[in-house]
Amino acid sequence: MLKRRISTEIENYLKSSSNKILVVDGARQIGKSYIIRHVGKSMFRNYIEINMERDKQNDRLFAEAKTVESFYLSLSSIAGDRLGTKEDTLVFIDEIQAYEHLLTLVKFLMEDGRFTYVASGSLLGVTLRKTQSVPVGSIQRLRMFPLDFEEFLWANNVGDETIREMKKCHEQRIALPDAIHRKIMDIFRRYLLVGGLPDAVNTYLSEHNIVKVRQVQNDIMELYISDAAKYEGESSRKLKIQRIYDMIPSNMENHKKRIRVKDIEGKAGKRTSDYEDEFDYLISSGISLDVNAISQPTYPLVQNAGKNLLKLYLNDVGLLTAKLYRNNIKPILEDTCSVNLGAVYETVVAQELRAHGFRLYYYDNKKNGEVDYLIDDTLTMSSLPIEVKSGKDYTAHSALSKFLAIRDYHVKSAVVLSNEQSVYEKHGITYMPIYNVMFFWQDIDLQESELTLF
Repeated sequence: MLKRRISTEIENYLKSSSNKILVVDGARQIGKSYIIRHVGKSMFRNYIEINMERDKQNDRLFAEAKTVESFYLSLSSIAGDRLGTKEDTLVFIDEIQAYEHLLTLVKFLMEDGRFTYVASGSLLGVTLRKTQSVPVGSIQRLRMFPLDFEEFLWANNVGDETIREMKKCHEQRIALPDAIHRKIMDIFRRYLLVGGLPDAVNTYLSEHNIVKVRQVQNDIMELYISDAAKYEGESSRKLKIQRIYDMIPSNMENHKKRIRVKDIEGKAGKRTSDYEDEFDYLISSGISLDVNAISQPTYPLVQNAGKNLLKLYLNDVGLLTAKLYRNNIKPILEDTCSVNLGAVYETVVAQELRAHGFRLYYYDNKKNGEVDYLIDDTLTMSSLPIEVKSGKDYTAHSALSKFLAIRDYHVKSAVVLSNEQSVYEKHGITYMPIYNVMFFWQDIDLQESELTLF
């Protein structure tokens, strides 16, 4: 079984007396159902799981369950012999977004208090923007993402002692010993190929076969696009969603890396606002990560974010390398000089930061250039610029240097991430190995949480 950090948060919720239902939200195929099932079965004598997508396609027992009484009647028809008390019975409502009325009903199920409830939603963000009747304060939404790098280390049997040593070196701003650095970089490169989608990780661990891993990843990408047909009624909108999604890997290879709206349909004069719903779907469904432009990087960054000049990244770095390199592992594992891995490195950093609750921004200034990422540093109440380098010229960063020279920005420090083992500070910039990004969320203990209330 893959160890996931989110299991502790689910356990803590189930031990609490919250009057809100916990809904674990995120893209398809990231392991939501599996981890809830594992935790639920270990904590409750009676475990009941209902997949509302399957119900909608088959018996439709819950299609008209719009009252507490009718819900219990439908529930008893499939699990009547396992319905005990709130203390010993967990009801897991999987894919809750399949029936919009359930998002309203859960408030009353929680108030009734007959059983303990937890739910998951694959396209909850999409459904919530269409649903007006969700009672305020009835849902506690917990975002879930593919395995982050630390979870991938766990999956590869890297022990807690090694990770503690990595964390200690990060905190002290010193380099790892040579042997450990080489081992972690080897696993990191494999993470670039495999990514963090559980089916891909499990296939890699059992088969060590890139062809089979890529087949899993390609199937998941096809599933992501087919989902758009279910939740976006207009066929033309579905095609535009697919076109934008398909454009993401090639955009990553461009110098600017951001979406050029004129390329979506090949029409001049189009604006970002013309595709607002399509972008919203890609972001809300969790299959794309958005990075918004900032020209005035004052804290908090959200107040200065622009809606134009949007960058989109795939939600999983393994999907990107599947698109870019298919079954060829040499560009990643052998660090081929002729291949620019900048897009891959930027994607894995975006994935890692997003998984740990950071909203993502980048600095865009016509005069000074672009800086890859800005995140809020709540400890210093300023922004933290991050530059990601995949090659040997990791000290060349004119845009970052210009950025730091602007005193009005009140930036306290900056970070450059690269393959290099050494850790040192120069001119306000700390250079460190790219895998150290896994500890940034612990550096900033007040970072924006992914726990939101509705």
